[in-house]
Parts: sequence; structure tokens; C-alpha cells
Amino acid sequence: MCCDLKRRFLLLYATQKGQAKAIAEEIWQQAGAHGLEADMHCMSEVDKYNLETEKDPVVIVISTTGTGDPPDTARKFVKQIRDTTLPPDHFAHLQYGLLGLGDSEYTFFCNGGKTVDRRLQELGARHFYDTGLADDCVGLELVVDPWIDGLWLALKEAFLLQKEKEGMSSDVDAVSSSLSSAPHIMRELNLSSEVQNLNLEDEGVTSSDALTQKRVNINLVASTTDTEPSLVHSVPPVSQSALNIPSLPPEYIEVQFQDTHGENPHLSSLVSEGTAFEVPVTKAVQLTREDAIKTALLLELDIADTVFDYQPGDAFYVICPNNVNEVEELLHALGLSEKGECFVCVKVKQGTKKKGATHPQHIPERSTLKFLLTWCLEIRAIPKKAFLRALVECTSDVGEKRRLQELCSRQGASDYTRFIRDSNVCLLDLLHAFPSCKPSLNLLIEHLPKLQARPYSVSSSNLYQPGKLCFVFNIVEFPACPARPLSRKGVCTGWLAELVAPLLHTNKNTLDTKGGSSSTEKIPIFARPNNTFHLPADPSVPFMMVGPGTGISPFIGFLQHRQKLREEHADWEFGETWLFFGCRHQDRDYLFKDELRCFLENGTLTHLKVCFSRDSSTAEVAPPKYVQDVIRLYAKEVYRISEAIDKRKNFFRLFFFFLFFPRDKKHMADGVSDAVVDILSMEMEVDKLEAMKILAMLREANRYLQDVWS
Repeated sequence: MCCDLKRRFLLLYATQKGQAKAIAEEIWQQAGAHGLEADMHCMSEVDKYNLETEKDPVVIVISTTGTGDPPDTARKFVKQIRDTTLPPDHFAHLQYGLLGLGDSEYTFFCNGGKTVDRRLQELGARHFYDTGLADDCVGLELVVDPWIDGLWLALKEAFLLQKEKEGMSSDVDAVSSSLSSAPHIMRELNLSSEVQNLNLEDEGVTSSDALTQKRVNINLVASTTDTEPSLVHSVPPVSQSALNIPSLPPEYIEVQFQDTHGENPHLSSLVSEGTAFEVPVTKAVQLTREDAIKTALLLELDIADTVFDYQPGDAFYVICPNNVNEVEELLHALGLSEKGECFVCVKVKQGTKKKGATHPQHIPERSTLKFLLTWCLEIRAIPKKAFLRALVECTSDVGEKRRLQELCSRQGASDYTRFIRDSNVCLLDLLHAFPSCKPSLNLLIEHLPKLQARPYSVSSSNLYQPGKLCFVFNIVEFPACPARPLSRKGVCTGWLAELVAPLLHTNKNTLDTKGGSSSTEKIPIFARPNNTFHLPADPSVPFMMVGPGTGISPFIGFLQHRQKLREEHADWEFGETWLFFGCRHQDRDYLFKDELRCFLENGTLTHLKVCFSRDSSTAEVAPPKYVQDVIRLYAKEVYRISEAIDKRKNFFRLFFFFLFFPRDKKHMADGVSDAVVDILSMEMEVDKLEAMKILAMLREANRYLQDVWS
């Protein structure tokens, strides 16, 4: 197609960790093959586009962060369109299609995209293509791939309609003819690539531009006795299919090795927002018994010499490194073991075809290779399909090359989910499974995401323990599986556990335990703002807390703070405090048991309701196993509090906090929400739909607070 016949559309993305940007880049790359031109910008680049005057179709790819917030790069945009002075026809000229990314394990699924979508509709904008909502819980590609496939026809129809309105019928015919030829072109490319693959074993044949791949000899991948697929081999029909694989992402990073002289950047340079502090660990306590299913640790940090400040309910980030042994293993696999202490200079490659290629913000312009792999790149990240596609070109063995093609293809989507996503496979696992794969260092920098700091909830009160900050975590375990022969610990929790091992001891009376041997170990931290998950400003307002497992930890800070306030202000009126707590075994993982008893005895905690999901019972009526079941037992008390406070023109405040591992949090969060809905429905004598609306109002008024993250 001639360049002057290409039709432009505006492509906006808003991303938190890079997924929305990567999908937008895929759309940008595919647009040319369909005779279109995507004008791509980050939503935060408000000086480069103007929706108020935009005449062409707009495509938006937007993720969700936190428990339902738009990503940071969309905050300014969302604030602008939420302006209540805008008229209802402000965007009447605008036609758009939106793809939202989210995780259904969180209550407000895809809320970032839904917020923008809803507001654009309220301002008169129209859909030219149905909104897509992709779920990271089951695999974004299950929605993303077909949504992108359907986008091209929708854009074609939008352009035809636009031309008809402009009265340019002759151009309509030209555009229609050009765009409708795409299926014919696709068929020719399919045929061509299948012919190419007859000679797939020829090392001189590459597949960087092929849209399909044909399996010729199934024995290259799996023997005839293999009946089950695995990470390294496939079975029919995948092994015999022609494959639709992503286009090869263009390289855009250049790495130059330098001498071994100089200093690495300070860790504070890795923080884009806020200030980082390196603080010593003054206490480490194991809260669970040795035979508990999960090991929970409490760490106490000394922040007395810093300006770091917090409120109970706040969270903070820990800047953590990758495992030192895994870094060495990766250096060995890359053939760079001797280069670890060499400084590398990272630049954007001259003449790259990547749209808007820039130096990654999380990559220092100059640092040692070992620093780069230890502190900057998430080497444990689950490889995305674009990365697998790039690894195909670095793989010499024909069978291994084919299997990587399958894993990133449309036909191998279920294999990708099963053997890559669900198995938590990382780059090292792939390099073990496909030994002929030898990626370059620049490829890793291009495709591995930023090593994210890990958030933790504060479990202490600065008023109760001045200059101290405590937090609790479970040591995350990834057991061995067929795709990963060795078990691993979580990147941050494994590092923390190893760091404090010399200081660690077990003591049930956690709050009164003094540090054992002195420690010189420090960890870098910085603040994570939390504007809502705090105690009521009015101490007379009663509140209820729900926190199973380590989810109880922020409430210890709440209760410490409340106890100190009661000591200092004997004349104040304090409302009721309820805590619903659940764990597996009373004698193995009942966290803060002694402390909770003390809070109960001195009146800081009014009611404590506990359940144990794995303990057996000889009672005629089995006790409740989960916190949502206990909440239902006290339905009248829960409603009594809310009704009494409502008469004072205020709602009761229900805190709801869970710190769970993926695939656990949604079940418990939904269970508690369902229990509250049932109570409202029963006690207010309304149907469940009305009760759900009331709960939504409580959330909107920050009276039903959830902090659910993994």
C-alpha cells in the first residue's frame, strides 16, 4: 500500500509495570501490515496529543494498579476528564476502543480501564470497537490476542464511516480495496512460510518475519512414546500445527563493556519517587512453630536516625536484590562469568526500528554487570511471549527452536499458560530447559522488567514504639516441579530470611522481646503512600478488623496506637474495637496470641473472634473455619454497631486487610464481602442487590476499607 493511503489512528497507553506499553507496541508493530499508522504515546505525554481536537479513531490500552486505581501514568489524564465542569458533549466528536488490563483476584477488576471508559462515555465519546477486559489471573493473552485481531476490521469500518461522512466515496473504495486485500496477503505469507519450513533444519533459514510455522517432523520435539506435553516437548495437535507467532520485536539496546574501575550507583538512585533510607535490623522473631505450613517472621527496623515517618496502616517498600547464586548461574549461562565486575555502558542502538526507543529508566548508564543483574533486572520474571519470540532467534537446536515458537504462538496458548505462567518459570529455567538458547545481554535488558521493590505493611505504631518500624511476612516458597527441578524462596522474603538468620530467635511474647546479638545488617526502604487505610480520625467511632494469617499484622499497629492514646487521654471517648482473625492451627500459627490477650484484658480490644481452619473438633456442632463464617455468627452485633453509628450520620468502619499469596486472596476477600452483604440484606430487610449497593457506598465513603495485595 502506498504511504499516502495509510490511515492514522491515535494509540494511547497507560502502564504501571510495562504490560500495557508492551501491548501497545505490539499494536503499533502490526498496524503497518494492515495499511495503518499508529501514532503512539504514553497517556502522561499530554503535550503530544489532544483529545479535544482529535478527529481520528483512538485506541487506549490501560492497566490497573493497587486495588483498582489507574496507573500512575494515567493520573493526570483521569484528573482532567473527571473535571465536573466539562459539558456532557465534550468528547462527542471522539470515537475510541479501549483495552483494560487487570487481575480478577482483586475486587475492582480492571477498574483503571473501566474508570476511563465510563467517563469518556459520560462526556459523549462513542465506541467504534467493544471494550476488552484482559485478566492477568488466567493470562492476558486470552483476551488481548483476539481483541487485537478484531481491532483491524473495526478500524477499517471506522475509517469507511469517517470517509462517508466527509463525502469522499472515491477514497472509500481505495481504502476498502487496500484493506480487504490483507487476508489475501496473509494467505500468501502463510504459504510462503510453510514452504520455508520444509528446510527448517537448515541453519541458514530464519523465521524472524514469518507469520506461521509448519511442523514437518514431530520427532524433533517429542518421541512417539510421549503422550503428555511438557515445557520442552509438545504433542498433537500443537506439534503438527502451522503456528501464528508474534512478530520479532526490534532490538534497541546496545551494551559496551568497559574497565573494572569506578563505583556503582547508590541504591537510592533506583527509587524514582520518594527517598530511600538504609536502616538497621534490630530484632528478628519467628512467629510460627517449626511444623507450621508457612514460616512467618517479624522484623524490627531502627528508623530513629532518619526522617522516615509513618502511620499505622501505612505500607513501605523494601529494595531487594536478586539471589546471589542465581545471578552467578545466569552469568555462567550467558558465558559472562569473567565479566561480572566489568562496567557496562548501556545505550540506545543507532538506527533501531523500535518506536520511541529510549534508555530504560531503571538501567544505570554505567554500572558493573553484576550490579545490573543483581539490583536492576527482575531475573525471576515470567517471560512474556515477546521475550520467547526473541529467544527463538538465539536458539540453534531445531527442536528447541520449534518448541519456543509453539510456546509463544496462538496455537500454544494453553501450553504457555500451563508450563510458563502457572509454573512460575523464569529465564534461568528456560536456559536449563533449552540449552542451545544463548541470548545476548542486550536482549535481557530489553525484555526483563525492572526489579520491583516489594511492599510490606507496617505492624507497629510510631507513637507506641518511637523510632521503630516492625513488619511481618511469610517466607514465600516455590516448590520444585517438572519445569523447575529446584525449589526456590521468594526474591525478597528469601533474602530477608537469610539476612537476619544470625539474629533470629523464637519468642511468643513478640512485643516485649529484646534483640539478641547486635546486628549490622541494613535494608533499604522507602515510603509507600496509603491515603485511606488508617484509623478513624474520631476515636469514638467503632471499627471492625478482619485479618487472617499475616493479614493481622497492620492491626497490631492499630491496637498499639489505640492503647497509647487511651493511656495519654483518659478523658476521651473510645469506640468499640472488634478483631476477626483466622489461621490454620491454634498451636502452630496463631500470630500475636499473647499480645492480643493483653489488648483484650486492658480494654484496647473489645472483642476478639478467632477460628482455626485445620484443627479438628469433637464438638457436636463444628466451629466455623474461616473468618467470613465467624462474621456471619455475629451478624446482629455487626449490624447493631453500624445502625448506632448511622444514627450519628456516620457509618461504622470495617477494616479489611489481607496479605496473601496469589490465588488465595480473591476467595477470602470475596467471602468477607459476601458475608457483609448477607448481613446488610438480612438485617435491613432488603434484597442482595440493594445490599451490594450499600456496600459500594461504604467503599466509596472509605468506611469499608480493603487492602488486598500479594
